[in-house]
Parts: sequence; C-alpha cells; structure tokens
Amino acid sequence: MSFWKKQTTPWIAGILLSLTSSLSFANVTEFTLDNQMKVLVKEDHRAPVVVHQVWYRIGSNFEHNGKTGISHMLEHMMFKGTKKLKPGEFSKIVSKLGGQENAFTSTDYTAYYQVIGKQHLGEVMRLEADRMRNIVLTDAEFKKERDVVTEERRWRTEDKPTGKLYEQFMATAFVNSPPHHPVIGWMTDIRNWKAEDVRKWYKRWYAPNNATLVVVGDVNPQEVYQLAQKYYGHIEQETITPPEPQIEIEQEGPRRIVLKGATKTPSLLMGFHAPTLVTAKNEEQRKEVFALEVLSSILDGDDSARLTKDLVRKQQIVASAGAGYDATSRLKTLFMFSATPSENVTPEQTEQAIWSEIEKLQTTPVSQAELDRVLAQSEAQYVYHQDSVQSQAIVLGSLVSVGLPADTLDKWVDELRKVTPQEVQAVAKKYLQKDKVTVGTLLPNGKTIHRKAGAGMHLGDIH
Repeated sequence: MSFWKKQTTPWIAGILLSLTSSLSFANVTEFTLDNQMKVLVKEDHRAPVVVHQVWYRIGSNFEHNGKTGISHMLEHMMFKGTKKLKPGEFSKIVSKLGGQENAFTSTDYTAYYQVIGKQHLGEVMRLEADRMRNIVLTDAEFKKERDVVTEERRWRTEDKPTGKLYEQFMATAFVNSPPHHPVIGWMTDIRNWKAEDVRKWYKRWYAPNNATLVVVGDVNPQEVYQLAQKYYGHIEQETITPPEPQIEIEQEGPRRIVLKGATKTPSLLMGFHAPTLVTAKNEEQRKEVFALEVLSSILDGDDSARLTKDLVRKQQIVASAGAGYDATSRLKTLFMFSATPSENVTPEQTEQAIWSEIEKLQTTPVSQAELDRVLAQSEAQYVYHQDSVQSQAIVLGSLVSVGLPADTLDKWVDELRKVTPQEVQAVAKKYLQKDKVTVGTLLPNGKTIHRKAGAGMHLGDIH
C-alpha cells in the first residue's frame, strides 16, 4: 500500500488489530509563517531525537521537454556550498554534530532532511535556511556534478534492463503528461543542461512560500515555531507561477512495448490509468481510490495475497509477482502489475495468468475474510509506522506537498473500513480493462553487461 512498506505476520496483525482502537498518536500542530512557509510539528518524546525536513513543491512532474531531470540536478547542487559554506561543509557540520542527513527528489517534491539530537535543531535550521536562497552555483562545480548525474543514470538505467523497461513503460503509458519523463531525466537532456538552467530553476522554486518545514521528535511545537520564525521567517517570498496543466489524453486501445536487454530472465509490467485522492473529482471517485487501495492489497501485500498464493505457490507460473498503486500522487497514476515468469514460461502466458486473476475479481466479489486480512494488515502497519520519527515526518511532508491534509494518514484505516466487496469488484471492472492496459515486456537479447564498480554517488541519491 502507499504508506506502508513494512510487512507483518498474520498473527501479529491480529493482535495489533485488537490494540489499535485504544491507541492514539500525537496530533500535528500546523503553523504558517508570514512569508507563507508552512510548518508542521509532531511531538514524539520517546527519545531525545528530532527529524528536521524541508520539502519543496517541485519535482519531475513540473519539468518540460529539454529540461527533464533538472530538479534532481538541483538537489545535487544544494550540497555544493553557499555564500557562507564551502562545498561539502554542510554535510561535515551535521556529521560532527552526530547527525545524519540526506535528500531525495521525486515526481512532485524535493526534500532535504537531518536526523539530529534535539539540542542541535536550531543549528540545522540555520544551515538549511542558508541554502534555501544562498547556494553558490559555479560553472565548474556544475560541470563536475553533471558528470556524476550522467554516471548515475548510466548505472541505474542505461546498464540496467529492468530500469530501462520501467522508464520506457511509463513513457508509453503517459503520452503527453509529466509522468512521461523519468525523475533523473533523459540522457540527452542531462548532457545538454547548462548551469544557468539550474540557477533559474533554483530561483523560481526554492522559496519559503513553496516549502514546508516538517519537524518530528522530542520537541515543543511553540519552541519549534519560534526557531522557524528566527531562521526561516526573514526569507522573502518568490512569485510562484504553477506550470500549465498537462492533461493526459484518453487511452483508446491497448499499448505495448517490447524491450530486449542483457538479462537472463524476462520481465512483465502492466498498468492501468487510475485516479488518486488529489485528482478525484467527486466523493464517488474518492471512494474508488480507497477501493483501489484495498484491491492492491488483496492482490499483493503478504504471503496470503492472491498473486503470491495463486501464481507463485499454487500454479508456479511466475517466480515473483506484485501489484502496486499510489493513491496519493499529485497527478493521475497507474494501477500496476509486475511479474517475472518461471523457467520455461513465456511472458504471454504470464500476462494471461494475470488477466485470469483480474477476471476473478471482476466476476466474483472478494470475501469478507480477505477484506479483514487487508484491514488487519493496514492497522498493524499503521502502528509500526509510528516507531520511526523519520517515517512519520516523510508521510507528513509528502501528503502536504501534494495538497492533501496532514491528517490523511490518521483517517486512512477508517476509510478502508468503509470499502465493501461490491466496491472492490466495481473498480476492478471499471479500471482494469483490456482496452485500457499498457504492457511492457523485457526479453533477453543473449548479451551480458559487465558492470563496473559504481561511481561515488552524491549523498542525496536515495530516490
């Protein structure tokens, strides 16, 4: 499911299901500074630790042809010094304080974070506020880092057949809207970036009124607010002009792509356009989002899910299979299937096996037992999610950055409880149609790639 990555065994899930009704977690305190920077604070006093994150509402879905990947490149350059700090000095200071820091770029946002002892919160705020508007972006540093990104793309995509498949699959599924582009950018665009491109992107998007500060840990909200006022409050706003809407054209038939690469085993991807909580146009479509979320967990979520139970263990037609759906994307998303065929099984046979599972869902309502399993799993993962101050902060930042309320997660399980077997069947019929599918197939080409040891990657490369 979108928020939960950690899996639990069924008996633990059952125990936690009975406990969840008596658990409550600290509410989020929200502020807005005079310069329109949002501030979210969540108290967690179990350890003298704090997570400090700054989220900018800018990612690959804001980019256009010729400049793809520029948000990711800017993330790299944020570590190359400011008017007060030399390149790499930011990271050295955080390390000396005993903290950890990193950054990541996604489709809809770029985030920078530090995990630090609570006594150092003011210091990391000072550092992060400094680079919000004061980075020094020299041509020399830019050219060196552009070479790093080029190598990163080669390592992660050019020399990785499954990475290429996913990238070209997405470009086939999304013809004229931003998800067509990879977060890292197309290689031809990367090689033609100029330092001035990044400077303009930085000035346009990196401003307090396009940012959210998230602080989770052993803190007092009012004290965090005072620190935020001190370090971020004086930074001037920027005029933020949103990009023009780019609405994906209607899909009017199946789309297919076949890629041949240096791999030993074939791979299969299947995707169907689907709404999200952000793009839902009315209450009916909003309910469909949660039904799709339940559908995803029925197919894939633990060893009792249908794809693993039926296709991997029972029929043994695939070595692995999964389903995924991002209910909180800012733009429309895909309900996706992935599979690796078993030995001597063709991609065509694998695809047919997945269609058989889809048809079962379309013709026969799921059982109450399956719904109970999904709910128990979701409740358990909600509890486990609270174990990490970092994961709590990431969820808050990602939700607010796409325009969803900060309390979306706290209402998540209650929304799933409302989903009925008939609603799951209805969304399977409506969205998982043969005329609406995009299929990507990776086939072996008989070659082998001898990959060199990876180049030293920039600290922020976790996306």
